[in-house]
Amino acid sequence: MTQSDNYQLLNRELAAPDPWGLDANPFERERHTQMLRLALAQGSISSALEVGCAAGAFTVQLAPHCKRLTVIDVVPQAIERSRRRIRGSPHISWIVSDVQQFSPDERFDLIVVAEVLYYIGGIAEMRGAVRNLVRMLAPDGYLVFGSARDANCRRWGHVAGAETILGMLNETLLEVERLECRGESVNEDCLLACFRNPFSAS
Repeated sequence: MTQSDNYQLLNRELAAPDPWGLDANPFERERHTQMLRLALAQGSISSALEVGCAAGAFTVQLAPHCKRLTVIDVVPQAIERSRRRIRGSPHISWIVSDVQQFSPDERFDLIVVAEVLYYIGGIAEMRGAVRNLVRMLAPDGYLVFGSARDANCRRWGHVAGAETILGMLNETLLEVERLECRGESVNEDCLLACFRNPFSAS
């Protein structure tokens, strides 16, 4: 699929009351539980970045644990739905942006990017997005990554998925933990991993 095809697909899927079953599906709830556990394992979070908020199902869980949370999504509808869901949270910044182009001044203690990178195009685009994520991660910061496996992503029409991107992340970051989440459907099969930026602030 082209990036334009993926953008149109995301817009269509976000029109559903519960896109991707992120609230109602037990597999998705367990995936979010494990993502939050990985995100909180390193202690307090001063500044976090969530890449791709969908309709805010994970954002609403992560936000209370962050002093500052920046949320980006390439689809304006996703940002708007998430904002409406999490009203009255002045510590959250909402930005419509592509992960490949996003270039803030600050570095983040925590970055969470799940079920996003296979949408952005080919291997070169994925590698560029990974480089940008690593650049935004503070020294000793943590990155929580999740994705459907390569086989599922390819079956859905994408170039690659979890195993390919995990390989890219392992080129510059240290993998701390990896686990898999499986559901009843063949589509419910994802890998989660937590990475640490090995470059110390000192």
